Amino acid sequence: MKMNTDQFAVPPEKKVNLKHWPSRIKPFYGSEEDYQERLQEHVQRLSATQELLYAHNRYAVLLIFQAMDAAGKDSAIKHVLSGINPQGCQVFSFKQPSAEELEHDFLWRTTCRLPERGHIGIFNRSYYEEVLVARVHPEILRRQLLPEEALEDGHIWKHRFQSIRDFEKHMYRNGTRVFKFFLHVSKQEQKRRFLRRIDEPEKNWKFSQADIQERKFWKDYTRAYEECLGATSTEEAPWHVIPSDDKPNARLIISEILVRSLKGLKMGSLEPDQKRRRELLRIRKLLVRD
Repeated sequence: MKMNTDQFAVPPEKKVNLKHWPSRIKPFYGSEEDYQERLQEHVQRLSATQELLYAHNRYAVLLIFQAMDAAGKDSAIKHVLSGINPQGCQVFSFKQPSAEELEHDFLWRTTCRLPERGHIGIFNRSYYEEVLVARVHPEILRRQLLPEEALEDGHIWKHRFQSIRDFEKHMYRNGTRVFKFFLHVSKQEQKRRFLRRIDEPEKNWKFSQADIQERKFWKDYTRAYEECLGATSTEEAPWHVIPSDDKPNARLIISEILVRSLKGLKMGSLEPDQKRRRELLRIRKLLVRD
């Protein structure tokens, strides 16, 4: 089944209503074997692209994954990027800020973890937590030592969205390509996955009482995500809403988007040009004579 990845992209400056974005669609695979073959093909192509990215050393790639709890971020990263060379890739998960991080602006701790040229960086949650979790839980915002006028002018979220857009444009101008994925899971599917985490002993470690507490804020998180996606999806750094009730299908969609997007980078090939080839031949002659 041919995939039109544009259907998952959030158009710039368009309001988002997640009721109109399905959390499950017809699968792009016909069987488990078909799924594995398709995913493996994507994994191999991503691995080859990473090697070229590393050798070219002009671009960096940042992948951002955001979602409700149990949407499948960890497993998507694990499966889609299973062929990536760890030497050229780093994964960071951003949770509650440390005391040192609270002494800086909300983008500081993630800026320190941006990928270097030739590398792939993966943010499993990111600076977007500062317009999502901090919005749903105002007490988090109050702990950030912001000036009173920043808290009282009524525009803090609008200003943070603008800061994020400016930040991502800055990254783009300097060679970092940002790809953002919101794994869209239904509340019913989240419930099913939570029950599995409770019922299956090997999954118990994935579940905590905090997960149930956060589930109570489902509507608040939905509204926060809707405004965030609409305000920060740009030509330079688009958001993709990934139907994630079907985990294998979500992985195929994510990997297809990455394969197509990274193919668009102007990196040439690993084959040397004539000048480089002549240089290598001269060096080879010197080595043979040695």
